[in-house]
Amino acid sequence: MYPELFELPFTHLTIKSYGLMMVIGFLAAVFVIRRLSRSFTPDPALITNAALYTLIAGVVGARLFYVIHYFDRFRGDLLSVFSIWHGGLELLGGVILAIAAVFFYLRRHKLPVRHYLDVLAIGLMLALAFGRIGCFLNGCCFGKPTDKLWGVRFPYGSFAYGSQVRPNPQRNRPEPQLELPANFFNYSYGNTILKPYDQLTQQQKDMVKYGPYRCLHVHPTELYSSANAFLCSLLLYLFWRRSQNAAKSKKLKKLFAKPGCTFALMFLLYGIARFFLEFVRDDNPFEYGWWAIYRGGTVSQNLGIYMAISGLVLMAIFHRMKNR
Repeated sequence: MYPELFELPFTHLTIKSYGLMMVIGFLAAVFVIRRLSRSFTPDPALITNAALYTLIAGVVGARLFYVIHYFDRFRGDLLSVFSIWHGGLELLGGVILAIAAVFFYLRRHKLPVRHYLDVLAIGLMLALAFGRIGCFLNGCCFGKPTDKLWGVRFPYGSFAYGSQVRPNPQRNRPEPQLELPANFFNYSYGNTILKPYDQLTQQQKDMVKYGPYRCLHVHPTELYSSANAFLCSLLLYLFWRRSQNAAKSKKLKKLFAKPGCTFALMFLLYGIARFFLEFVRDDNPFEYGWWAIYRGGTVSQNLGIYMAISGLVLMAIFHRMKNR
């Protein structure tokens, strides 16, 4: 876990791992989109401009979705809504607003929307793959405890550790997963606030690093998500190439080979994957859902269902549309 990679010389500014991976993902996505759209792009600058608008909309959407989801954390201090350097972004919100922004941009410049959306889907999944690596370095989006060989431990004070030492009624967990003595909590602010690591005694530091109070091994769900996004990007590229070959050979009646179908497939693939990934994640509360008999799903899990359904509907619509 490396939320801060290094500090800039002669300043107190640090390079955040999550932000750096987002920038790398953004640059990789722009490179791929520019390469794939050369055949129908009148001006490459249009791609760069669209990418910049998409990035801004993505950050705003991700922050807005997080604030709405956890609004109780911002009551009494609404200015903290803008403190994104402290963390708090939800990628699904960013994806939704980014897609809306790029759609209106393309319509405004009278560009072939479905062609751009297809290559955008490939680049978007690639950017997401790098973003999830940033989540792993930041310690957010953590998984459930596991005894698998590839389970990872996060340090004292991390998001995963804080979750394990507290009960979580929102996930039907009345008792903490890791019983931590009361002297590890700062009672001046309430018994749910962990003491900072530098306030622990040497014996306590040894116990949380090597002893019985280490963080439990958890699923590296961030890396699962990253691998899934890389795989989705590859599958979407292969599907897009199939549609390009069909267009060159005048076989547009081929099943789901028309422009827009690759974009629709992104919704289907990511929605299904996100639904199942939520089963091993441990950070989002159970909130609602019609699919579960005994408990509701997480917001992301239910959005995954809606995305998969939307993907099927869009694919059917795009397949029936005439190619311009």
